Amino acid sequence: MSGVGVSDCLLVTGMPGAGKSTVTRLVAQRLARSARLDGDELNRMIVSGFVWALGEPADEAARQVELLHRNLCALANNFSDAGFTPLIDAMVPSREKLDFFLDLLATRVLFVVLAPGIDVCQYRNTIRDPRERFDFDGYETLDADMKREFGDVGWWFDTAALTPDQTADRIIREASRRALVN
Repeated sequence: MSGVGVSDCLLVTGMPGAGKSTVTRLVAQRLARSARLDGDELNRMIVSGFVWALGEPADEAARQVELLHRNLCALANNFSDAGFTPLIDAMVPSREKLDFFLDLLATRVLFVVLAPGIDVCQYRNTIRDPRERFDFDGYETLDADMKREFGDVGWWFDTAALTPDQTADRIIREASRRALVN
C-alpha cells in the first residue's frame, strides 16, 4: 500500500464506462481506512429539483454541478481530517473543473484519468445493468476536450487490457509517483 497514503486524496475520472465506480470501490476496499465518494450517489441526495449536468436549464445544471463538487471536496477534507483516505469518483471534463477541485481539497491530490479508449468505454456502458447505463453520444468530443484541457496532468492510465482488480492494484502501487498534481 505504499502508492496511496492516508494523507492523499485520490480523484478518479474518465469517460462514462471507463470504470470509475468499480475501480474506486476496489481501491477503497484494499486500503486500511478509506471513504469512497461517488458523485452520482451524492447527486441522488437531491430529492426534488435535480437537474442533470447536461440538462436544462443550463444555468441551474451548472449550479448543481458546482454544488456537487463543493460537497465532494468538503466530504473528502472531512474524511482526510479524520484519518481516512478519500477516493472521489467524479466526472472532471475540463481544466477549470480540475482546478476547482484542487483549490478546495486540503490534502495532496492524486489525479487518475482512467483512459481505456472510446470503444472500450462504449462497450462497457452497453454491458452495464440497464439502471446503471449512461446514455451519452459525446465520447469523441469529451475525449478530445479532456486531452486538450489536462492531457499532461496526473496519470492517464490506459486500462483497456486490465481487469478491474489489476487496475486497482496498480493504482495502489503506482499512483503516488504517477498521479501527483499538487
